[in-house]
Amino acid sequence: MSTISNRNVYIIIILIMLSWGMNVSALKILVENFMPVTITSLRIFVAGVVAFLILMGLHLVRLPKRSEWIYIIGGAFLSVVFHHYFLAQGLTNTTATNTGLILGLGPLLTVIFSMLFLKRKPTFIQFIGFIFGTLGVSTTVLVGSGGMHSINLGDVQILLAIISQALSFILIKRAAETMDPRLLTGYMLVIGSIFLFIFSLWKEPGGLDSLAGVSPAVWTIFLFSAVIATGVGHTAYNYAIGRVGPAETAIFLNLNTFFSLIGAAIFLGEAIIPVHFLGLILIVSGVILGSGGLEAWLIQRKTKRKPGKYIP
Repeated sequence: MSTISNRNVYIIIILIMLSWGMNVSALKILVENFMPVTITSLRIFVAGVVAFLILMGLHLVRLPKRSEWIYIIGGAFLSVVFHHYFLAQGLTNTTATNTGLILGLGPLLTVIFSMLFLKRKPTFIQFIGFIFGTLGVSTTVLVGSGGMHSINLGDVQILLAIISQALSFILIKRAAETMDPRLLTGYMLVIGSIFLFIFSLWKEPGGLDSLAGVSPAVWTIFLFSAVIATGVGHTAYNYAIGRVGPAETAIFLNLNTFFSLIGAAIFLGEAIIPVHFLGLILIVSGVILGSGGLEAWLIQRKTKRKPGKYIP
């Protein structure tokens, strides 16, 4: 993979964002045809197996050190158990359109938690980004759903899902000092899916029975979500971060929100009203400004253009 040019890496990132955006609609279909927690645990387990197969091909598999287990377990609960539980439950109560927009707040929340727990001060541009992001989610949840009276549990659950995932990134950052993030992701997926499955046995006693009698088309959607979007997607995205840097890859995350809106309209027939686009613009602006991605990217480009300085 080291021979892949940066231009091709950008193409890969765009394809990942496309798969992640379409995955929101795929998850909506899955939770409507299966018991949500049961199918989520199975989907994440398959994704974890796929991630480990890729890692074995890259010769990156090793047993964690004793000090790394706390981060793996903590990340598994935040990034897999809590995140995917609230995501599955939320999708049963709200639209894929609202889900995609609220999930788009992820990079911004990550920066906010980094400031709270890693003691990083926001710049003025980041502060403006926080305001835009907050307004974008407020517009989506309050107005996009039809008004204040339309706020539902599903929107709150999706917000909790992205908050738990953003918190997990703090643990992942700590763990990444000694463990490859791709290997960490594989362990979290497998371990988290096991905990999620145990929880599903209690919450959804008939969950395994719901796996029978479902059409092949739905199982095809399941495989797309588990193998392509989650297993391959997360591994490839982590590889892209190592190639072109976190700042440039973070900017591409905004495409995820855009593709999720398109997918909801095409595959689910959900109505996209003008206020949804207003929410999209505010959230995308908030992420670009608040995540620091734009500032870092501009500095990087400026450095590359300095006379007498060659950066391949």
